[in-house]
Amino acid sequence: MWEKIRVVWQIPELRQKILLTLGLLAIYRLGFQIPLPIVDPDKIAAIQGGTGGMADILQQVAVFSASQLNQVTIFGLGIMPYISASIIFQLLGSVVPALEALKKEGEAGQKKINEYTRYATVLICLIQSFIYMNTYVVNFIDDAYLVGGTLPFTWKLTSVLTMTAGTVFLMWIGEQIDEFGIGNGISLLIMAGILAAMPGAGFQLIEESSLELGGGQGKLGIESLLMLACMFVAVVVGVVYITLGQRRIPMQSAKHVRGRRVFGGTRQYLPLKVNQAGVMPIIFASSLLMLPMMIFGQISKIPWDNPGGYLASFFNWASEAFARDSFTYILCYIALIYFFCFFWTAITFNPKDVSENLKNYGSFIPGYRPGRRTADYLEKVMFRITYVGAGFLALVAIIPTMISTSLGVSFMVASFYGGTGLLIAVSVAFDLVQKIDSHLVMRNYSGLL
Repeated sequence: MWEKIRVVWQIPELRQKILLTLGLLAIYRLGFQIPLPIVDPDKIAAIQGGTGGMADILQQVAVFSASQLNQVTIFGLGIMPYISASIIFQLLGSVVPALEALKKEGEAGQKKINEYTRYATVLICLIQSFIYMNTYVVNFIDDAYLVGGTLPFTWKLTSVLTMTAGTVFLMWIGEQIDEFGIGNGISLLIMAGILAAMPGAGFQLIEESSLELGGGQGKLGIESLLMLACMFVAVVVGVVYITLGQRRIPMQSAKHVRGRRVFGGTRQYLPLKVNQAGVMPIIFASSLLMLPMMIFGQISKIPWDNPGGYLASFFNWASEAFARDSFTYILCYIALIYFFCFFWTAITFNPKDVSENLKNYGSFIPGYRPGRRTADYLEKVMFRITYVGAGFLALVAIIPTMISTSLGVSFMVASFYGGTGLLIAVSVAFDLVQKIDSHLVMRNYSGLL
């Protein structure tokens, strides 16, 4: 293994790409140490490590947005506005004929879509930063900036533009990594944000643990730590296995005779990923379930004045029902993951287009005629493996809640045992290794895998 790493650093071009990528990621992490000029660091430090309510919601959002909303920095919004804009245009590309035509134009059309995505990112940043300012940042403003108990409009505008510029700068960093570095820039930013939280989670786990059997004074015992270590290895192995899992459909290419030579006639495979939807279903499901958690949580705090207190009792029950560790929340979470798995797979994988491409290239699936029969077969196969992939995603998504509830571990520590963070980290790590392998194989070296 060390020999392969030495070979990687011996290739000048690859070494330059890796160093550039690491440098840009370091700049990205430094930005989270620069707070907005209007905030009071002491007020922010007072709520660090808080749990429950808004603190849990912000922590959950930070996992898949490469942001740290609870620190109120210039990169506070993270890269989530760009991801949201990209998802919007990917969805619109399937229903808007103009965008669908652009997608079929190849590289020129994709450049135009990327341009529209950047404009949409700026618009989303302005809206999100304004809402963020008026709902969260307003609680941590330095008293020196207040005039008559309120923040002047000029300072609000400055903060909104600063956070918007921060997200646009992160978008630029991601594009520079794509072009001059190695790996997918946006994905690496998200993974860097996830991995940056691991030391804090590790120290928190050490504080909650004890080296005695059975623990003591509410601390985890040594047997619990061993169980957590074994579960972490098992979950990572399972995530890797399913992430790389494929259903290979056998294909046969037709023979072509040109002069005295015969081309084609080879047997190949059409790989269909078991987890075709990736991490998107978990992101969509968790984002939607934040709404009832926030809405019912705020409404339950209203002092209702009605006979019998039925409204207050109902909203208190609804708020508890959509708590992260409740049965209702887990059931809705699993149902939404299944729904979005099939929804996202239907958008990203079109059996009819695949069938037409196979027909145009002179390939076919043995036993099925090219055209509609092949498309129906691919749709049936994709439905079956998507059902299995959705079950895997649902299991991975609820593992952190199960560990946090059963072992009494904080959710920050338990989140590394599944959910969005682990899936993103594993997927991006494999993509990065494959990019490095492509450079090694091109120079006749053996790959890292």
